[in-house]
Amino acid sequence: MADPSSYRPRPGQIPDSPGVYRFRDEHRRVIYVGKAKSLRQRLANYFQDLAGLHPRTRTMVTTAASVEWTVVSTEVEALQLEYSWIKEYDPRFNVKYRDDKSYPYLAVTMNEQFPRVQVMRGHKKKGVRYFGPYGHAWAIRDTVDLLLRVFPVRTCSAGVFKNAARTDRPCLLGYIGKCSAPCVGRVSPEEHRELAEEFCDFMAGRTGTYLRRLEKQMMQAADEMEYERAARLRDDIEALKKAMEKNAVVLADATDADLIAVAEDELEAAVQIFHVRGGRVRGQRGWVTDKVEEITTGALVEHALQQLYGEETGDSVPKEVLVPALPDPVEPVQEWLTTRRGSNVSLRIPQRGDKKALMETVQRNALQALALHKTKRASDLTTRSRALEEIADALDLDSAPLRIECYDISHLQGDDVVASMVVFEDGLQRKGEYRRFQIRGFAGQDDVRSMHEVISRRFKRYIAEKEKTGEWVDEDSQDLSENGLKDDDGRPKKFAYPPQLVVVDGGQPQVAAAKRALDELGIDDIAVCGLAKRLEEVWLPGEDDPVVLPRTSEGLYLLQRVRDEAHRFAITYQRTKRAKRFRSSPLDDVPGLGETRKQALIKHFGSVKKLRSATIDQICEVPGIGRKTAETIAAAFAQAAPAAPAVNTATGEIMEDREDGAPEGAPGEPVTAGTPDERRGQET
Repeated sequence: MADPSSYRPRPGQIPDSPGVYRFRDEHRRVIYVGKAKSLRQRLANYFQDLAGLHPRTRTMVTTAASVEWTVVSTEVEALQLEYSWIKEYDPRFNVKYRDDKSYPYLAVTMNEQFPRVQVMRGHKKKGVRYFGPYGHAWAIRDTVDLLLRVFPVRTCSAGVFKNAARTDRPCLLGYIGKCSAPCVGRVSPEEHRELAEEFCDFMAGRTGTYLRRLEKQMMQAADEMEYERAARLRDDIEALKKAMEKNAVVLADATDADLIAVAEDELEAAVQIFHVRGGRVRGQRGWVTDKVEEITTGALVEHALQQLYGEETGDSVPKEVLVPALPDPVEPVQEWLTTRRGSNVSLRIPQRGDKKALMETVQRNALQALALHKTKRASDLTTRSRALEEIADALDLDSAPLRIECYDISHLQGDDVVASMVVFEDGLQRKGEYRRFQIRGFAGQDDVRSMHEVISRRFKRYIAEKEKTGEWVDEDSQDLSENGLKDDDGRPKKFAYPPQLVVVDGGQPQVAAAKRALDELGIDDIAVCGLAKRLEEVWLPGEDDPVVLPRTSEGLYLLQRVRDEAHRFAITYQRTKRAKRFRSSPLDDVPGLGETRKQALIKHFGSVKKLRSATIDQICEVPGIGRKTAETIAAAFAQAAPAAPAVNTATGEIMEDREDGAPEGAPGEPVTAGTPDERRGQET
């Protein structure tokens, strides 16, 4: 590990001008490439106190052994040079797209005597018309297959074409009517080129005029009783409509635009792009990237733009690029795109209308792509094994932690304090082993004390299981299965198995509380760590500094998944508990009064408010309610404190009781606790 001060440039050496810089390691390999409006200001940020750097940046500067830079005249030149060097050096600390393959285009070789329709990748050639890109080559072939019966343009290679001309026999497509067979002279070069032009016009979106012309020809053929020709034209129209359905209109104004969306978490980001040409989605593509450097959404968008248009020119760069966040600064990127296209390019965030709605669709695709990637990554046995080994190495464990338990505390401003326990075995969720707890040892908000209580209760049960044989029940029996301690096959369950690693959601205080609880119980063979969400740092008991795992570490990814699952499970239980509390009524405390008779009472009186004011004789009138039960109900209402009227904070009006005993408003939500967004912001 190098000390950045050992290779820090002297004061005044770094120019105060735009440029591109490269960090190299001890073997002279380029490990990071960046650009800056002012090289002096940007590079100074890397040579500050290491404690003030982001963990990812700290890892990069301690891995590097030297830094060098190249001065350019404008920020646009810096952007171009940065892209070139990233492609050339493939630096390990730069954002890398896993899927950087060249996407296929539908191409028409108008530069040949007999234009050919084909799938093409890579650099674009002069005189060739391109449509796309498409996500898959088979999508192009499906579209072409539908259009060839209407536009029978040549699709064969040069060798097949020459062989057919030599033998005076067309290929199979020529026999079935999907090629006009210019190789054997069925059409002249001029007629074949006209077919190719019509094909290009249709693909460019000028479909209405051509369809109307075919429909007119079909009606004319029918009037002239040329029914076979009319049927053929009818089939041609259906084929064209089917091809059009594959590229549904999404923007009414025939817009040419690319829409870019980003879905990200602390470790990874998924980028999705929709290519809209002539108001239709012509193609879709996407990447997933590891966030190996500290990066904002705007910077991710900038990298995506470089990836998309770094080697494109002319019409391949659309007039409009819609993004979720703008690069900072945006002017050099917009100028660079304009240079690539040769005319003005608009780079902006859609605010309303059809474009915003389509952007939401692209965003949903990005979220799905990220979720799918995580699912595939989690289900891979080799990846899971590597993650467990990395955790063992980082935490200095004797063996890989095959069973990991994670705990999280959740509450709403100190009310309804609950905790969750989730279990991962061999890197996979074991939802049947999940448990939830109510905090009972004290009232109020104290996450550290709550963590101590939960860990103590969980491992007291573990000790009790080791000491006892047979079933056991205690005050927390609602956490137990109805089947008791054993499965049907006699296998111990619930809290019977100890984990190799306990993970808590939090930093030093929560880790210390968990360790103290284990020490008090005399348990010293279970490792403890905490994962702090702010910087994804791993904290160990008694350590002043955290363990910082690399951002590309599979071990960190697994710990993050475990922590996030514990948080989800805890907050779900807390919301359920809160909703149940706000739906409760004095009838819940009446012994022997089931749901059926409670509903009968509410139906008879109309509301809990009216039931509260009813006499015992009036309550006895309800079918199924005897005098003794009526007296018990009246006593329960007499003991219960009168509920304060619920107030709608948005309007100030007093809400009437609903028929189910809860105040009117959203089911399960307190009407006096602010808006739903405010309530969610107060939950932990």
